[in-house]
Amino acid sequence: MADKFFAWYGEVFKDSALSAREKSLIALAVAHAVQCPYCIDAYSSDAYEKGWSESQMMEAVHVASAIKGGAALVHGVQMMNKVKSIAM
Repeated sequence: MADKFFAWYGEVFKDSALSAREKSLIALAVAHAVQCPYCIDAYSSDAYEKGWSESQMMEAVHVASAIKGGAALVHGVQMMNKVKSIAM
């Protein structure tokens, strides 16, 4: 199974509709959103080696953080709806 996963993983990061360079920056942002320290290390190196600047990498992290923060706020609405339904 691991061999199949890593074969698929390798295919995902090849140039296609998005370049391998673009995918590296996306991976860096996602790594921060899912809080994977190994992925953060790997894609910090990969993105930098693929030519992304520190400011571009940080901006990608800010985008990921904004999306994750927004999702947390939306889940707050779900919580309030639940509390209202049980408080009735």
